[in-house]
Amino acid sequence: MKITSVETFHCDAGWRPWTFIKIITDEGIIGWSECTDSHGSPLGLEGVVKTLTPHLLGKDPRKVESLYWLMYARTRQSPGSIIQKAIGGIENALLDIKAKALGVPVYELFGGPIRGKIPLYWSHWGTPQMRAAEFIKKPPITSIQGIYALGKETKKSGYSAIKPKITVFDPKPRVYMPGFAESDGWPELNADGAVLRDIGTWIKMLKKAVGEDVDIILDLNFNFKTEGHIKIGRMLERYNLLWLELDTPDPDSLKMIRDSVRVPVASCENLYGVSQYKPFFERRAMDIAIIDIIWNGFIRSKQIADMADAYEMNIAPHNHSGHLSTFISAHLSALVPNLRIMEIDVDDVPWREKLFTKLPKIRNGSMEIPIGPGWGTEVNEKELRAHPWPVPRKSK
Repeated sequence: MKITSVETFHCDAGWRPWTFIKIITDEGIIGWSECTDSHGSPLGLEGVVKTLTPHLLGKDPRKVESLYWLMYARTRQSPGSIIQKAIGGIENALLDIKAKALGVPVYELFGGPIRGKIPLYWSHWGTPQMRAAEFIKKPPITSIQGIYALGKETKKSGYSAIKPKITVFDPKPRVYMPGFAESDGWPELNADGAVLRDIGTWIKMLKKAVGEDVDIILDLNFNFKTEGHIKIGRMLERYNLLWLELDTPDPDSLKMIRDSVRVPVASCENLYGVSQYKPFFERRAMDIAIIDIIWNGFIRSKQIADMADAYEMNIAPHNHSGHLSTFISAHLSALVPNLRIMEIDVDDVPWREKLFTKLPKIRNGSMEIPIGPGWGTEVNEKELRAHPWPVPRKSK
């Protein structure tokens, strides 16, 4: 079996693109993966894939590790970032081919599943309705009443946890994300009195909206410095959060935050490979290690999860893209003993359900593990080509 072509596709997903890699073989077996990079450079990622393609053509796609280390060697001077996202996407498409050739799900290549259902939490809760309601089949949230209405829907859904962004009211609700230059407060990233009051009000409102049976994760992203994360963590200790999620490139800063608050801390979704995770594990800088499987590649993600287990730490997949990303993340979640819970986006563009040949089977907030060969789903190319990206839109 030989690789005959490697293609990259970008799909319009409303407020961001989804990116997919397709690898075709001379025996007709096709491998798919998703490697969405909506906050980075989708076109840059595509350029890396094109640069790596000549090293893959004519090679046996089933020699996944050999091809991984070849790609690593050819990009050794630029590790991480979109380079790793491209390599991870190619690796995952190769695993799809290998598993399909054997007629088994990918998790069977790694010893088989240890669970049949995966607990999920509702990610980006309320965010699409506040920032991009025109792309989804729900009314926009423009008032506190909209928050409470979504809370009622959540309680009926069966999801045991939600993860919202920071929301402030002035007077309409809006997402606060200075770390990505999407609101005021950047580049300083200070947690001043007004912001702290807004966050306290937001969490109090959420507790009332979803009730005591639904856990809350607050996603702080890169929105504050170490001082601010500590202030917020201490302020929210009384609310019994499932965890406080944040990002920092410095393991000592993260350890300082974790040691300073009585709230579980989850982090590391933007790290790549065991070597980047290693100093965070050694310092026990977080309670839950977040792993992005579509960026790291499945084999490296399994290695990271195994190292987390050695440090008595659970993991949570970072999964905020299309359904192929969800299927790939579900394969890792099915395998590892130290799963905490898996992320999934509930509200999205209406064509998401047509874009994939199989959809996640979700009931009462849990997903059944995929059972088909490979990842268990593929991309519907006809639907993909009906929603190309980039799409010219008027700026708001």
